[in-house]
Amino acid sequence: MYSYCSDPDALSTFRWLSCYLTTGVHMSFYWSFLKVLMLLAITAPVALGFGFLGAMAARAPFSPARWIGKGYIAIVRGVPDIAFFLFFVIALDQGIEWLRHQVKCPDWDQPIRQGSDFLVCSFAKMPLNSAPQWQHEAYGFSLAVVTFAIVFGAFAANVLFGAMRAVPYAQVETAEAYGMTHRQAFWRITVPQMWVYALPGLSNLWMVLIKATPLLFLLGIEDIVYWARELGGTKTSRFTSYPHGDWRMWYFLVLLIFYLAFTKLSEVVLERIMVRLTHAQATLGGEAQRKAS
Repeated sequence: MYSYCSDPDALSTFRWLSCYLTTGVHMSFYWSFLKVLMLLAITAPVALGFGFLGAMAARAPFSPARWIGKGYIAIVRGVPDIAFFLFFVIALDQGIEWLRHQVKCPDWDQPIRQGSDFLVCSFAKMPLNSAPQWQHEAYGFSLAVVTFAIVFGAFAANVLFGAMRAVPYAQVETAEAYGMTHRQAFWRITVPQMWVYALPGLSNLWMVLIKATPLLFLLGIEDIVYWARELGGTKTSRFTSYPHGDWRMWYFLVLLIFYLAFTKLSEVVLERIMVRLTHAQATLGGEAQRKAS
């Protein structure tokens, strides 16, 4: 905040606005944009990893592994995202605290479940009550990453499973006829070629993931939607030094511009990746590149 912001009532319109937009709560608003970008940057590769493992399990010749893979895809895709977010985070948090409770408080003689309350010893809290605020925020953010990764990993697994099956099996048979093992044919033939079939579905999934980031609010994280609602609501001189009317429309307009700009950038990047993947592939895109060259 600037030095001339000590008396907001004596400021002109431009200076008042410059002081208003540089308050501590607005810095938290700006930081929440970085939270969203960090969530996307971490969740996308983790979800893709879950998806790849799920797709490999779903097509495994070993029946129990195949059941686990297909069950993971079916169960997570069949549960509404909001219900899964509300349930899984609580279950995961309580599961971690229960394990810590068993290790750190073996002499505890009271039931952990007491009606609707879940009570563990203070040493089993995750994080501890005495922990600094950044640890609480990092723990909540980590739970959000895991939850997002599991949910969108199931959708990615379904996409990758279909992409693996789309690779012509004759190519795998030819590779094995030339002496490759089944595993070598999978990693050298199926995996390199499946991405061109998977990218359209994965790009749609990426867009859905971007639009799902406001669900962070359900996980107790102060995201951009939370701050837009809080800062845009009506403020009076009784509660703040910068009173204003209902400005939520302007704050949510900023969010609209942010999401549209980010999705447009994503479309450009994904289009370039598709051009790269279709190079020399036996697809319509690859054939168009061959004729153009």
